[in-house]
Amino acid sequence: MSASPSSSAQAAREALAERLGGLRREAELSGSELALRCGWSPSKSSRIERAKTPASDADIRAWCLACGAQDQIDDLIATNRQAEQMWVHWRKLHRHGMRRAQDEVVPLYRQTHHFRVYCSNLVPGMLQTEAYATALLSTIAAFQETPDDSTRAAAARVERSNVLHDGDRRFAFLVEETVLRYRIGDEGVMAGQLGYLLAVMALPNVSLGVVPFIANRRVWPLEAFYLFDRSQVSVELLTAAVNVTAPSEIATYAKAFSELAGMAVYGAAARSLISGAINSLG
Repeated sequence: MSASPSSSAQAAREALAERLGGLRREAELSGSELALRCGWSPSKSSRIERAKTPASDADIRAWCLACGAQDQIDDLIATNRQAEQMWVHWRKLHRHGMRRAQDEVVPLYRQTHHFRVYCSNLVPGMLQTEAYATALLSTIAAFQETPDDSTRAAAARVERSNVLHDGDRRFAFLVEETVLRYRIGDEGVMAGQLGYLLAVMALPNVSLGVVPFIANRRVWPLEAFYLFDRSQVSVELLTAAVNVTAPSEIATYAKAFSELAGMAVYGAAARSLISGAINSLG
């Protein structure tokens, strides 16, 4: 069972504190010496390093400068902000229904020019038909015991996906072959969804790759994640959405995407897998 978002956020704070402590030790500074360089009390250094007091951006900047680790400032500040804001509980996000959650990400979609999306369990949201999205969102609402506005939310999701037709943006989608086989909705819904995947492959700014069952795995199937340019990664878990902004973690997801892309098939081979899934519907 996954840890709760709150406990995981505390774990992230403790990991940050350990990194700060590691910088101090690498610089061969005592807590008192570091405090003197930063201009604060030794007790503050101790509280930050033991994750008892959250460090501010200014604290992290001063700490890194005192340790001669200027190159770590941006990454640690991003990690600190992530620890405070990374977890968005699905139940909280969906407490008034799911339509609002669809609308809240529109500004992020509008400002992003390069989308990289990997999904191992579902058709990516931007590629979902309205019928598929309605079936999926209705199931989610029932599981979470939140208001079911799946019809309105699905319509908003499809409307949000109009960015696909903006030639100034680039989209790279990767799905596991399992996505083509999992039944969301009835056979008619799945046939329409798979047919839409074939159609969207023709868009000049869209790349759709399928990682086949028989691929030699260099990266295991992962949780769904969305890379928005190089500024943010959104990761979807069962209990929460995680927004990653630390540059080092974004780089890790970009590396994973690149490795998965190298295992995928495209063009005629991908269309063959999708057509095979359609034919299997009977």
